[in-house]
Order: sequence, then structure tokens, then C-alpha cells
Amino acid sequence: MRPLSYVRAHDVDEAVTAVAGDPASTFLAGGTTEVDLIRLGVTAPDVLVDINALPLADVSGTPGGGLRIGALARMSDVARHPAVVAGYPGISQALLLGASEQLRNMASMGGNLCQRVRCAYFRDGVSPCNKRAPGTGCSALDGFNRGHAVLGTSDHCIATHPSDVAVPLVAFDATVRTAGPRGSRSIPIDDFYLLPGDTPEREHPLEHGELITAIEVPGLPLARTSCYLKFRDRQSYEFALVSVLAAVRVEQGTVAEVRLALGGVGTKPWRARRAEAALAGAPATAEAFARAAAEEMRPAVTRPLNAFKVEFAERAIVRALTTAMRGAER
Repeated sequence: MRPLSYVRAHDVDEAVTAVAGDPASTFLAGGTTEVDLIRLGVTAPDVLVDINALPLADVSGTPGGGLRIGALARMSDVARHPAVVAGYPGISQALLLGASEQLRNMASMGGNLCQRVRCAYFRDGVSPCNKRAPGTGCSALDGFNRGHAVLGTSDHCIATHPSDVAVPLVAFDATVRTAGPRGSRSIPIDDFYLLPGDTPEREHPLEHGELITAIEVPGLPLARTSCYLKFRDRQSYEFALVSVLAAVRVEQGTVAEVRLALGGVGTKPWRARRAEAALAGAPATAEAFARAAAEEMRPAVTRPLNAFKVEFAERAIVRALTTAMRGAER
């Protein structure tokens, strides 16, 4: 471990000023990802600004029937919060499936949204990786890429975004609230995650020193019957090969409303807009679900080791929609 300086901030302005004023500084919350990356030599900050004393851990309702989640709320607390369990079960399930109990007790919601990819080539510190060292190439393109993305990829990066809870947040049109050197702003969460394109090192639009303060989820009655399914190589703590958030409302046998998002297959949490459009007004049947799933995965760009994800995702979408529909009927 290289020498580091440590500063403990006591309010948001102090934290933003401390990081914004030093290009070699970074925020420290739960540290479940940041400390690992420092130890691996992937990141090399000189100063860690501890933000755990900031009053950003509350979970509360909003006037429109939505939810406001403080950026420093721990994953385990949010997963078990009564308003989340009752109003947004898909969020609760994604959090509970997203990490081990020990990590959930430490990891913050803001940190979860900003976590870096789990691509082995990014994390080994030496392989060519455009995300870690722009212009060096992407080792995963012709390397071991079984867990990599098939949607939203580019010739410069195919790493999969690892967050579980970001998947339902994208499906529910959440908003990320921030405070930064140029004031506060609100970022729709689907815009918060950037496709790799020609600049895979840029994963989100945050400026240096800009701090996530809260995540706001709008009131959405459909979310009350949402479900999150995660498929992985082992049932214990593991990242998704494919995951699906589904919420569906059926009227007289027809899909009246649907929200669908995918994890494990995209370079960002993937809102399944093609499938949603295909399902609007369609019969609520497994056959219609399968057609919509195939339409969503049609643009997939695969490689020999991850080509299985296309059919895997299609089947997972059908199962998630069927599960959500049955939950709504109950």
C-alpha cells in the first residue's frame, strides 16, 4: 500500500472543496471498492476525503409518493427499509442479491452506483485496458470474455457494469442528485451511465469533486409488484451473468404497463426499451414475452465465449415477466 493522506469532512461543502481542489484526491465512503482498487494499484489517489460523517444516510418518502435515498445509506439498511420493501420490492431484492451481508453493511448507495467494472483486465493493473489506460487497447475483445457485455459495447471496451441496484433504479426512472464545485444538479439515472464509445474511461458525467448526495425514485404504483431475478455461476455472492428487473400490469389479458431493465449483459444498466415497446398492448403470454425479449437482444454483439448470454437473457426476461405478472395477480 502506498502512503496516503486522510481527511475527514464534516459537511458537504467541505467535502466538495477538499476533493475539487486536489486532482489527486477522492471521496471515501464504505470503501468496499475504492480500497480494493488502491491495493491493486488500479487507482492511486494521494488523499482520501472521508465523507461518512455527512448527513446523507436518511431514507424517506417524497410528496409525490416516491422515495429519497441518501447517498450514504448502507445497502443493508435500504434493502430492509419498510418503504422500499413495500413500495419497491425489486430494489430490495437487487440489494440483497448484490453482495455479501458484510459488504452490504458497509457499502453506500452512492458508492454502489459509482463502482468500477469487475473486468479482470481492468483490475490486474498490467493488461492493456482502455478504461484504465486510454489508448492501450481492450484485452477482453479477444481474451476471456465470458462475463462481458453484449449490448452497448464498442471496439474500445466490452466490460459489463456490475451494479445490481442500478438495474431497478434505471427501470423506475430514478434521478441522481449531486453537489459539486459548480453547485447542485439532477441527473436522470439513464444519463448518469455513459456508453463506452471512444471514451471508455469516462463512465459517468460527474466532475472531479462532484458528490452524489441522494437518489430519488418517483412514485410508481407499478413498482409495488416488481421483481428482480439474478442468474449467476453460484448462488453465493457473485456478479450477474444476466439479471432482470420486471414490473408489469395486465388488464383483460393485455399488457397495459411494463418496466423492464437488464444487468449482466450491458456496458451500463440496460433499460429494455425495445422489449417495453414490443409489449405495449400485447397479449400477456409467454409467447409475446419471448418475442419482446428476442427484439431486445437483436442488436447484441457477441463473441464466442459470451454468445450464450443472448438466449440466456431472453429466457430470463420471460421468466421475470411471468414472475412479476403472477405477483401482481396475487
